[in-house]
Amino acid sequence: MSVFIEVEHITTYRYANPVAFSPHKLMFRPRAAHDLRVLQAGLEVSPLARQHWIHDVFSNSVAVVEPVGPATELRLAARFVIEHFGVHNLELPVAPEAQDYPFEYSADDKLDLAPFLPLQYPEDAAAVSAWVQPFLPARGVIHTQDVLRNIAEGIRADFRYASRDAMGTQRPAQTLALGSGTCRDFALLMMEAARGLGLAARFVSGYLYDKALDDGCGASAPAPSADPAAGGLQQGARQPESADAGAVTRGAGSTHAWLHVYLPGAGWVPFDPTNTLYGGTDLIRVAYTRTPEQAAPVAGAWFGAADDYLGMTVEVAVRQLTPEAAAAILAADLQLPLPADADPACEAV
Repeated sequence: MSVFIEVEHITTYRYANPVAFSPHKLMFRPRAAHDLRVLQAGLEVSPLARQHWIHDVFSNSVAVVEPVGPATELRLAARFVIEHFGVHNLELPVAPEAQDYPFEYSADDKLDLAPFLPLQYPEDAAAVSAWVQPFLPARGVIHTQDVLRNIAEGIRADFRYASRDAMGTQRPAQTLALGSGTCRDFALLMMEAARGLGLAARFVSGYLYDKALDDGCGASAPAPSADPAAGGLQQGARQPESADAGAVTRGAGSTHAWLHVYLPGAGWVPFDPTNTLYGGTDLIRVAYTRTPEQAAPVAGAWFGAADDYLGMTVEVAVRQLTPEAAAAILAADLQLPLPADADPACEAV
């Protein structure tokens, strides 16, 4: 069974006087695959702008926006609806040769995974390695997934989450020294820890569903239908797949970051050390990259006096839709009539 989720992401830049803009690159469209289907995606830009889409070097979908004239405000409003099937990633079978750590990737895997194996901050390697040692056995082997879960759960338990509006990501040594950070800081720390152990890891950006922040649609979603003959789109139970069920979700209400680690047999497995999530339906991926800097949701420049810049605001809303609301959105896109008993509750088109 699947769940239906709507995300609205509005970024607004304000200026005291009209300024000119360079082309801006935006990453907000989710990466569709066997576990996630994009039902609808749209982007509204003010002022008037030319738009086109490209795939970056990692095959992420990138919108290129070129405002046609100066303005005192640049508003980027993205909205999408997805069907999320969720995957129980920790139940996926790992290849026998990789079930226990340490192990070696095959020659072909090493070649394909080459961009995701080197450390981004080799000068921090000693500090990260010393921090990782307690998660490893003094002798012998340990299940590879247990090593990674231990690291993720250690970050969740021992580090304080501190939201930060400033651009950029703390280097791992800084996060260790401070004992605090944001989701992107924790993702980078665990990514460097995994790479230091010889495991391929990549940075993932996207969104996080938190039922506590749902503005009403999630609460009104009906219980899963067990009758395939009921008709229409069907919705399953939310699947957080967390090792810390019931804990307060951290990092929701804005963009979110986590990482993937490549395990032969299981493939790229998600690890969210901020919330000890390992997949499920709460993580909504948009892009994956080699470094955090490559995953910026918005990248561009403006031209004017230094004191023209007044600031920016970011609004992110992630809400669960009823199957009827999702059906209404699909029908509107395809210009199809709604079923007679459809109730487009929670629809926010």
